[in-house]
This record gives sequence, C-alpha cells and structure tokens, in this order.
Amino acid sequence: MGKIQGTMAHRIFPTAAFFPSLQGAERAAATRPRVTACGASRDAAPRIERMQTTTLGRGGPVVSRAGLGLMGMSGIYGQADDAESIATIHAALDAGITLLDTGDFYGMGHNELLLRDALRRGVRRDSVFIQVKFGGQRDPSGAFVGHDASPAMAKSSLAYTLTRLGTDYVDLYMPARLDPQVPVEDTVGAIAEMVQAGYVRHIGLSEVGADTIRRAHAVHPIAALQIEYSLMSRGIEREILPAVRELGISVTAYGILSRGLLSSGTAQVAPGDPRTRFPRFAGQNHARNLELLAALEEIAAEHGATAAQLAIAWVASRGEDIIPLIGTKRRDRLAEALKALDLTLSADDLATIEAAVPAAAVAGDRYAPAQMATLDAERQS
Repeated sequence: MGKIQGTMAHRIFPTAAFFPSLQGAERAAATRPRVTACGASRDAAPRIERMQTTTLGRGGPVVSRAGLGLMGMSGIYGQADDAESIATIHAALDAGITLLDTGDFYGMGHNELLLRDALRRGVRRDSVFIQVKFGGQRDPSGAFVGHDASPAMAKSSLAYTLTRLGTDYVDLYMPARLDPQVPVEDTVGAIAEMVQAGYVRHIGLSEVGADTIRRAHAVHPIAALQIEYSLMSRGIEREILPAVRELGISVTAYGILSRGLLSSGTAQVAPGDPRTRFPRFAGQNHARNLELLAALEEIAAEHGATAAQLAIAWVASRGEDIIPLIGTKRRDRLAEALKALDLTLSADDLATIEAAVPAAAVAGDRYAPAQMATLDAERQS
C-alpha cells in the first residue's frame, strides 16, 4: 500500500502528538523504526500479487476481498502485544486489505485507540474502510452485562468512537446484537440520522435473523451483515443467507476458523485458555472437534496447504458477497491466512472438504446457552 500523502480534501489520521493513546514503553514499542508507516518489517509482511476487491452491498463501496478483525488485539482471547498488533495492521494494509473491523467495547475503547495509532502516520482516511460495532455493555471487570442499542446509545457511542479513532466519520456502523428492549427500526433510524449528518457512511447489522434484517432494511438500506460463518458454523445457509442475497446485503464473516478449531496451530487449549468457556472447546466436544480438524488436515496436505488456509478458502468460495474477516493479532498468522486467497478449489474439492467437516458432526454450540439465547440469528435461522 505504501505511504500515501494527504491533501486538503482527504483527512489524515492525527499524529500521536495531538491524540496520545499509548503511553510510555507501549508507545516506544509501537513506534520502533523496524515498522514502516504502513508496513511491517520486510521479513514478516505477507506478500500477495494483488488483493482482489468486491462491492459491499448492492451498489455499495469497493472493499478488499478479505478484512482484518481486530478483536483479539484487545485481550478478548488472552494478552496481546500492542507493538505486534500495530505491525499486523500495517502488514495487512501492505497486503491490500482495506476493510478493518473493530468494536467500541473491545478492550473498553482500547481497540479503537490502537487502530488510530496504527493509522496515524500518513494514511489517507479514504484509503481504509472502518466498520465499528457498538452496544456491548461491560462492567469494570470486563464482564459483559448486556446490550444497549437504543437511539441515544447509538449516537452517544458514535461520538466517543469518532473521538477515539480521531476521524470525522466511520464507514459502517452497526449494533453488535439486537437489543430486546428496542425495536430494530428505532436503532436503524437513529443511525440513519447519523448518515444524514455525515458521521456514518453505511449501516450494518450483526447476529440477527432474516425477519429482523428485512425490518431494518425497510427503514434504511443495510450494506452488510456481520455473522459467524465457517465450516463448523453454517446455520446462516438456511434462512439468513437467502434473505441477505435477496436484499443485496453482503456478509462479513467472523469466526472463520471457529476460534482456532480449524487451525492446527491454535486448536489445542492450555489451562486457563479463555476459549474454554465456549462449548466446542469443552471436554468431549473438544476431542470430537479435533477429529474433524484431523480429517481437514489430511485434505489440506494434498493441496500443499494448512487446514486453516483450506477453511478460509472454503468461506471465500461461498460467493463474492461473503467477505472473510481474518481475526489475528500476529503477522505470521496473517501471512498464513492470506495465502488462502490464492487457493482455487473445484466443486469436487469443496464437496470433499464439506464431507470431512459436516456441520451436523460438530460437537457443541458456538456460544454457551445463556449467550445463545440472546442471539436473534439463532432464534430465526
């Protein structure tokens, strides 16, 4: 991507001198000379010939064929190193990724501040597409305590997000979950007012079902639905995927490796691994799911690829309207994942992969029962 010089017509992300977020040793680490303005050290940055692009939604903006999910950079799955996270964002930009996914509750604002620091050095605002989730409520311990997608919260959260990111607008804004106390029409209507005011460019939804999508889309066009989609999580194929395709809505797919279960390097869990709270990583469920991974590894070896690459390539094969979000906080994992975009899978290949990891054979739900009960997508899919 390289360093892009700004003009008066395109806002540049502010420098740390005006908007400090990392302090002391963290800032020193984040600004070491080994990291260039938009790229990681040359021996670590992934290299692909050309990142493909796609349109987000019907007639919407052009974005990279894959996006970068930043959640893991703010402690959701254990400790992360800010300097390595920033270098990973730079490497993604160098590789041609333009879509960056964050949430205001990731690290209680830490993720947005981290993203601002990563983009502050000479990156033109219109060269990246930033999508932000809001509404997840957390207490001082970090525990999730509910969801608030009321009109007032939508506008207030956006104000804080714009300040933390140091930008005048976000490209796509979406509630992280359906608020059971607030009609989706009210939430989308409030965001639509922010679109009219110029603070938001596009509206998205996350983890909602087909009926809710239709109601929201009737208020204001929805550009994208963010939802979990992988070989191990295929529930959206029944009702949700047909609905979004009918309406011309793209899918930004998270959990494409089922939180590491489809990756040889991260499928195992150690004591204290935060993923053990997910049913698929518990006891016999985990053991059964590792058997599915082993079957995928055999196929991957025949393609000269890793299981993770094959799983990502499968998601990408679902259609131009499916955008895989690569969730990583490390450059080496990013480099491995990006190679998946070079894989070409035939219809026979896809059938073999799906037979090795049949959705019905996956052990355990994707969330614990209490969380599953709050997911509108699960009630309607």
